[in-house]
Amino acid sequence: MDYVSLCLESGATKAEQIPVEKLVFQPELRDYCVQNACGRYEKNYTCPPFIGEPEALIAKIKGFSNAVIFQNIYQLEDSFDFEGMMDGQRTHNEMTRAIAHRVYAERGRGNALVLAAGGCTLCERCGALDGTPCSNEEEALASLEAYCINVSKIEQVSGMKYINGKDTVTYFSGIFY
Repeated sequence: MDYVSLCLESGATKAEQIPVEKLVFQPELRDYCVQNACGRYEKNYTCPPFIGEPEALIAKIKGFSNAVIFQNIYQLEDSFDFEGMMDGQRTHNEMTRAIAHRVYAERGRGNALVLAAGGCTLCERCGALDGTPCSNEEEALASLEAYCINVSKIEQVSGMKYINGKDTVTYFSGIFY
């Protein structure tokens, strides 16, 4: 299956295949998680610390040769349009889950990995808060950042811009195989 075409046909603004070796990994990105910048640290199974240690996650990604990175760019009413940002992320991640279904159906979960933008938001309340198992394990997707991939550096290896103009927000996801 041509994953670049799959992403574009699914609605991605842009998609590029790149060698995994060209990705920029920064374990120190985890510091933002520990500072609870997004509010999900220790509260979501697809986020730290539950997702795993940086070294293990980086090694998992480096176990794949290829990546298809795809993005969606959303127009906002203004730079403070938080609702528009969240709507864009939800739409992007719904598309990413649909792509993941196709990728996993073809390759199986052990032979590919699909990562989204931000931690999983499928459940109103993540089981991590109560110590109960994930109720959407087959649907939940972790983020590129949780795997210590510096999304702002993707521009350098893919040609896709991280900042796409005034009053826009850009989300990235990736397929690793």
